[in-house]
Amino acid sequence: MPHFTLQVTPGGGPILNGYIGVSQAKRGALLAANQAIPNLVQIRGLVDAGASGTCVDPSVLTALGLIPTGSVTVNTPSTGAQPHTADQYDVSLMIPGAIPTHAALIINNLPVMCAELLVAQGFHALIGRDILAHCLFAYNGTTNLFTLAY
Repeated sequence: MPHFTLQVTPGGGPILNGYIGVSQAKRGALLAANQAIPNLVQIRGLVDAGASGTCVDPSVLTALGLIPTGSVTVNTPSTGAQPHTADQYDVSLMIPGAIPTHAALIINNLPVMCAELLVAQGFHALIGRDILAHCLFAYNGTTNLFTLAY
């Protein structure tokens, strides 16, 4: 099973590097229309087992030229019982393997929520349980290491 173990960043938590691109469906539509496919955008993602869904900073979505495919209501600790409405986008996600012989974790069609203020905190995405459902995630606080296997 491909996996990697990384150091928990001081004050930042379990952060990993990855790439976000247009969804497989959008890629097919762009190819059919003879239009250019936007380059993948490199991201730093904070693994957040408390987030039900993955959130992405608007700067990444803008760089891909994406428009919302819908909206979702979200409850966060800051909104309390009052849900917040967030734009939803369809993207692809690729998290490289730890070594060249390990396959990457690839999700071709992933609905994500747009969330402001992520870049100010040092990352571009919250990696939620929608992605962790494809993985084994272990957080070892005593050694300040985390492992993601997929």
